[in-house]
Amino acid sequence: MVGRLLAAFVLSVLFARSAFSAQCGGEFGAFIAGISREAAAAGISRGVIDSALSGVTLDPVILAFDRRQRGTFQRSFEYYASTRVTGVRIQRGRQMLQRHAALLSRIERQFGVPGPLIVAIWGLESDYGTGDMGHLPVIRTLATMAHDCRRTELFQRELLAALQIVQRRDLPVRDLVGAYAGEIGQTQFLPSSYIKYGVDYDGDGRVDLRHSVPDVLASTANLLKANGWRAGASFGEGTANFEVMREWNRSEIYRKTMVLFAQRLSGQ
Repeated sequence: MVGRLLAAFVLSVLFARSAFSAQCGGEFGAFIAGISREAAAAGISRGVIDSALSGVTLDPVILAFDRRQRGTFQRSFEYYASTRVTGVRIQRGRQMLQRHAALLSRIERQFGVPGPLIVAIWGLESDYGTGDMGHLPVIRTLATMAHDCRRTELFQRELLAALQIVQRRDLPVRDLVGAYAGEIGQTQFLPSSYIKYGVDYDGDGRVDLRHSVPDVLASTANLLKANGWRAGASFGEGTANFEVMREWNRSEIYRKTMVLFAQRLSGQ
C-alpha cells in the first residue's frame, strides 16, 4: 500500500495547486468549509457533504502515526517474505483458490491476471478479508491528512474521491472505515483507485470492496490490467508484468513477495 500512496503522490503533483481552493493549515473548520465548497463544485450532493463532513474533527493520532513512519522495507527480502508468506497463509490461500475457483477462472479470462497472484495479494493485504482492514473513519483520516500541508493536494483529492464513493452509494459513511492513509477494503484501495478501478462483479449495482469477494478480486485484477498487464505472460522479477505490479506497490521487496506467495500457492 505504501507504494500506491507514493504513486498517487507523484500523480498529484502534476495538477496545479490552484485546483484546490481549500487552504491547508490554519483553522480546521475553515479548511472543512473550503473542502465542502470543492465537493459541491465537483457535483457531490449537499446531503452527502453534510453527512460526511458535519462535525468532523482533526485526528492527532493520524498525524503522529504519519510522522513517525519508517521505511517498511528496510529489511531484506528474505526476512520480509518469511514474515508474510507463512505456512498458515499458504494453507488458507490454497483453500481460497479452491473455494473461489470458478470466480477466479472467470476473472482470469476477463482480466488476464492469474488466480494465485490475486489470492496472494488478498492474503498479504488483509488475510483474505479476515484480518485488519483498518478501523479508522476514512473521512476523518483523509481530512486530517489533507489539512496537513505536506501532501494536501494528494489527500484533498483522496477526500473528494471518498465522498464520491458515498455519492455513488458504493458504501455508506458509517461503513467507510480503513487504514492510516485512508485505504479501504480487503485489498486496501485508496479512494481514488476505488473510483477508477472498482468493478461491480457481483451485479448488485454497487462496488463494495469491504464485503463482496467478487468485487474485491475483480477490482484487484482490473487495476493490474488497466495498467498494462499482459495476459498469459510470466510476472517474475525482470518481466514486463513485474513492472506493471509497481502500480500495486512500488517496493521491489513487496512485489517479489507477491511473486513468491503466488508461486507457493501454485505449489512451486
